Amino acid sequence: MPSSAWLWAVSVVALTGHLFCAAAYERTERNCSLTPPYLPSTAVNTSIQLQELRAQMLPLNVFAYIIPGTDAHLSEYIAPRDARMAFMTGFTGSAGTAVVTQTKAALWTDSRYWVQAERQMDCNWELQKDVSIISVAEWLISEVPAGGNIGFDPFLFSLKTQENYAMSLESSNQILKSIPVNLVDQVWKDRPQIPADSLTRLPDRVIQRTWQDKVEQIRSLMTTNPYQPTALLLSALDETAWLFNLRGNDIPYNPFFYSYTLLTLDQIWLFVHTNRVTEELKAYLSASCTGSLCVQLKSYDSVRENLMTYVAQSDVKVWIGTEYTNYALYELITPQEKLITSSYSPVLTTKAVKDETEERILREAHVRDAVAVIQLLMWLEKVVPAGNVTELRAAEYVNHCRSKQKDNRGPSFETISASGPNAALAHYSPSEETGRRLTVDEMFLVDSGGQYLDGTTDITRTVHWGTPTDMQKEAFTRVLMGNIEISQTVFPSGTSGVRIEMLGRRALWEVGLNYGHGTGHGVGNYFGVHEWPVGFQSNNIPFKAGMFTSIEPGYYKENDFGIRIEDIAVTVPVHTKFGHNFLTFDTVSLVPYDRKLIDTSLLSAKQLQWLNNYYEMIRRLVGPELDKQGLQEEKDWMLRNTQPFTEAGSSASVCSSSLTLIALVFALHNII
Repeated sequence: MPSSAWLWAVSVVALTGHLFCAAAYERTERNCSLTPPYLPSTAVNTSIQLQELRAQMLPLNVFAYIIPGTDAHLSEYIAPRDARMAFMTGFTGSAGTAVVTQTKAALWTDSRYWVQAERQMDCNWELQKDVSIISVAEWLISEVPAGGNIGFDPFLFSLKTQENYAMSLESSNQILKSIPVNLVDQVWKDRPQIPADSLTRLPDRVIQRTWQDKVEQIRSLMTTNPYQPTALLLSALDETAWLFNLRGNDIPYNPFFYSYTLLTLDQIWLFVHTNRVTEELKAYLSASCTGSLCVQLKSYDSVRENLMTYVAQSDVKVWIGTEYTNYALYELITPQEKLITSSYSPVLTTKAVKDETEERILREAHVRDAVAVIQLLMWLEKVVPAGNVTELRAAEYVNHCRSKQKDNRGPSFETISASGPNAALAHYSPSEETGRRLTVDEMFLVDSGGQYLDGTTDITRTVHWGTPTDMQKEAFTRVLMGNIEISQTVFPSGTSGVRIEMLGRRALWEVGLNYGHGTGHGVGNYFGVHEWPVGFQSNNIPFKAGMFTSIEPGYYKENDFGIRIEDIAVTVPVHTKFGHNFLTFDTVSLVPYDRKLIDTSLLSAKQLQWLNNYYEMIRRLVGPELDKQGLQEEKDWMLRNTQPFTEAGSSASVCSSSLTLIALVFALHNII
């Protein structure tokens, strides 16, 4: 039986002619203008935690408290125990900032999450539809008296964040107060614990450089730094994991563990939860000695204390990467003469260039990953016409396929599985509540990736099982043209990605189309799927040989469809007629594009040749892996979808003579 609130909504809205939309609104989103307020079942009651947090603020003379949605290492993904913003607000989106005063509470987030916030927050909270620090600061200026303290946890502020808040609040006479003990943690009684699992070392088969080799390599960069640092502070979780060839499971989708490292020219201090370090790992790290290649294990929570002790010495200089060092550690390195800064630490810039083993095994991981994605696309081609597959089921299926592959360690991020208008949301992920049923009448976009012991993958394919419109075909083809243009470009080593990025947009710009996200990001070897500082943005480092990046142009038509084509590629040396030290991209993702969405009449001869070469490479590399796994049906699907294109016509036509030749080659290969 409908509830009285539901009947009331139906009656009122019927008079306005908007029955369905308003009724759905009343069911799913809060309405704080009613008396009493209407709250959906998804809203979280936050009255108790707000009351207790405000009690913590009073004795500290804090008028407002800022709660960012990050952790002490400024990670992209955070562990459940670091989801302080979610605990306080009920809002579980991945981006946002919350602020609490004695009388008000407000959340700032971007347009991706406005509806979600209205569904999850109760009426204790205002929703501010902005994400800028200026917007937060303006709200604080209006709510906090002049001279009042605004508290924050310095472990959760980057240097840039603290600087921006300070500048925005400077004219108001308000004071930013650093409080190293997090106030939310004081009231979060059932805060999740740190995983008890022991840390693990990578097997020798996936590493070329020992941790001792890496330490000496980084120390050599310290000695050649003209500012002569005596120590290097590592704060990003992947820095320590890379340096010691260790992995953990503290962060969803990322094999990291809570840690800091202070590396000097003759000592190594590793700050970690020492109860998770086995005797075997202690021996591996030479933790029982005190030499220059002996790792001294120290409590994770003692990093500030030990850093203060080190900085108190005379003639020391600490090198930090400003992008990933939190303000809690930065503020201890005084006076300024003891501080040396660069945007990224030498560990991050060194890690960005893969060695021979890392490049080889990352390529191998992509071959196995291609098998899983091919299995998904083949399966969807069969079952979607029956109309019984949802976005969520498709996401589950591709992760299931990956789980069967050698050395798989789970997904590398939450799968984006989006049909029709949902695909127009670039970072949409399906749920039981929002998921659509896949049909032959809509485009489908799947962006997924896997963690493997030998590499991290990330690939996006867009498909259509029915008859795409002319506009959809043209948009898809122009996105593909952008992908190809970047992939085949030749450029001097040391070129910044931002100088190449527009090649991914040019074909779209020619017809007045564009996309609103970045064109690519770095990717790691069993690390983060978004690995800085590689990519095409202005704050990425210049390309050198051996860097892996995604190439992912797209186009999104609001409330209709979305297109993205994402491949991982590695920068490789290329021989040119006159010049030396030039690079190009070698694509390592190995899954064909949807043929029916490609209008070959738009492609240049060079682009078409690149596409045919790419398809030949898929056959050459993925074919044997499918044979090895006994997947004949999948191989047949792959062969059908990698047939070479001809230049003639406006469809993905196939050259019959080429097909005959390729069939003969494969027949001979199987005989041999």
